[in-house]
Amino acid sequence: MRAVFSLAMLLLVALMLGSSEAARNKKEKGKGSKGASDCAEWRYGNCIANNGDCGLGVREGKCDEQTRKLKCKVPCNWKKQFGADCKYKFGNWGECDSTSNTKTRAGALKKALFHAECQHTIQVSKPCSQKTKPKEGEGEGELE
Repeated sequence: MRAVFSLAMLLLVALMLGSSEAARNKKEKGKGSKGASDCAEWRYGNCIANNGDCGLGVREGKCDEQTRKLKCKVPCNWKKQFGADCKYKFGNWGECDSTSNTKTRAGALKKALFHAECQHTIQVSKPCSQKTKPKEGEGEGELE
């Protein structure tokens, strides 16, 4: 019985050593394939959609003579006019301008991803809504 137990322990230790060696080799292999480059100043271009103007796409990065491609996504909304890589903090919408029937708000640059060239402040506008909020006391069914 002792011999079986000793043999089982020996096999267990051998398996543990083998698996840790395999894991170590896998980590080192992963390092090399990811790009174990000495380059620290990667510059990335804009995300270019695979089909049409928006959706999944590819962003190309360059550093010295090396190039790298990353998967990315171009948003399918109004924000693409000032870039998906530029993140802004916006204030509240202003009052409706009756002559142009639009309202505007300003945004300050919060973050530029992938070293993107972004404007420090931007202004966006949208059409005023046609809905008017009922004033206090209006619209309620008053019973007489």
